[in-house]
Amino acid sequence: MSATGSVEELGALSARARALALLRIRSRATAVAILPAAAAVVLFVAEAQGRLGGGAWDTARWAVTACAAVVLLLAATVSVAVARARPAISPTVPLTEKAAPDLYRLVRDLADRLDVPAPSAIALTPDCDSWLEDRTHPAARPRATEPAGGLAGGRRGRRVPAAPVLVIGSPFLWWMRVAELRAVLAPVVAGTGPSAHPDIAAARRFVRGLDAVVADASVPGQGFLRRIPSAFAGSVARVLLRGCRGHAAEMERCVAAAASVRAQGVDYGLRIVAQEQVGLAYAGWDRLLTRVALPAWRMGRWPSRLDAGVVSALTELSRRDRLADGFASRLGERPACDLLEEPGAADEAASLLAARLFHGGPAETGPGWSPVDWQQYPEEVVDRKWRTEAARLHRVLDTMGVATNISVGAQGQGGAPTDGSAVPTLSRVIDHLAAPGGNSEELAAGIGAAVARDEAGTAARPGAGAEEARSGPEGGSAAAVAADPLDVWGPVPLPLFPLQPPRTGTELLADHVVAMVCCAAVDTAGAAPGLDWLDGPALLVDGGRRSDLGAPVLVLVEDGDAEPLRAWLSTVGVRADKPVRLV
Repeated sequence: MSATGSVEELGALSARARALALLRIRSRATAVAILPAAAAVVLFVAEAQGRLGGGAWDTARWAVTACAAVVLLLAATVSVAVARARPAISPTVPLTEKAAPDLYRLVRDLADRLDVPAPSAIALTPDCDSWLEDRTHPAARPRATEPAGGLAGGRRGRRVPAAPVLVIGSPFLWWMRVAELRAVLAPVVAGTGPSAHPDIAAARRFVRGLDAVVADASVPGQGFLRRIPSAFAGSVARVLLRGCRGHAAEMERCVAAAASVRAQGVDYGLRIVAQEQVGLAYAGWDRLLTRVALPAWRMGRWPSRLDAGVVSALTELSRRDRLADGFASRLGERPACDLLEEPGAADEAASLLAARLFHGGPAETGPGWSPVDWQQYPEEVVDRKWRTEAARLHRVLDTMGVATNISVGAQGQGGAPTDGSAVPTLSRVIDHLAAPGGNSEELAAGIGAAVARDEAGTAARPGAGAEEARSGPEGGSAAAVAADPLDVWGPVPLPLFPLQPPRTGTELLADHVVAMVCCAAVDTAGAAPGLDWLDGPALLVDGGRRSDLGAPVLVLVEDGDAEPLRAWLSTVGVRADKPVRLV
């Protein structure tokens, strides 16, 4: 046996040993539950044989029987809770074999080379990661009769659980080349071997069931009759999980190590290079979500081609960062998204799911929640964002009673004269913040309150899973997305994974002042809204991006010093005294 085979076998044995330890914990818990009942049976048998008769033994016998009944009832409560609990699964976009025959073929060929069972299905996640996920429900586990492969080493004909689902990060498909994707997926697919082992599968189901019971016990809004048994089951599950934690973590570590060793024989050299692409994809994806997608989501628009956008973002990163030199040259090779029949439809479905996970948008397009293409982004997102924030800034100034230096009767936003109302000019904002008595804290608090009211008024409603099929990876087939991928999370509020913490009032005020300056630059200096793939909304002056606006605005907001900003306006040619068009 080779050294690699010995290391893999050692990892397999270690994983199975940890699985058996977890199953022993389950057996001990069962033994504790039936121990009083066993004692009661012994006492009744002894009484029937005439060995333990008399008043004292009768009292003890019935006391033990009552204790056994209570313990069995409590054990049944926990067992029912475990059986009914739904382990949380990752929200994903299902990808049928009809939608991606080449991708399914690649994964099956990879499983054959690794000599492990092929995954039962493939799904996409809007994240830069890939993993295997068992989606068999504890109460109704579909099982398949197949020889245990990989780490299993089970007896012939033994029934084993169905293979898990392979979840692939959607940015990988667009940024990675086909060979790179295969190399990255090799150690992941190799993990189907341990999943086929009956002991490891049973141990995982045991731990997942306990975890689901703990999660159910923490769900708010349960009735009294359900809350009490749920809380008891949750407390028992927590005790068992504390005893399982070490064994479960070591079992998964051994499984991952054995899978990694098994995958070394498949594209090992290429995998080292491909791992660099994983880190690069994560950096570009994070910037794209926080700098580009988030401003659109806050306006009720969701970019419908996020995965295609990450290619542009990473290409721009490779242009700016010398550490990424050479990465863009890979783009001449076949991208992994070519393995899909309809890459655009899959990208749209993953983009909508990303909006729901990271922002909390609805499950389908509707009023106040519509897709936007990258070509439309500068005009429909950037310009509208600036003018919306500028309008909010002036509404708060109106509420505060801040006067304007433009006479009554000047032209307003629609060309109509204004009556006793303030004309929206940049000078009004600058003069207020730079005035000796200017209260930036009060303005920041007002902006924060206005943003909170606007966000509460447009709070995302719960998604309808059936409607999400319209954006499915098969171009609208209801079979592509059979159910809402977030439905299993129950009443957990969206977003599940917020991208940023709440912004402070000062940060919001600075953003709104920047928006006002950009509106004035567009209306009076011939500037234009633009999109920077790494930094989001951008102001274009003479065709070039101006990234030096943030510093003078912060000086004005935090220190009340308007001179740096006035110098910037003079350089660009912005007329601060001219009215600005608002939404």
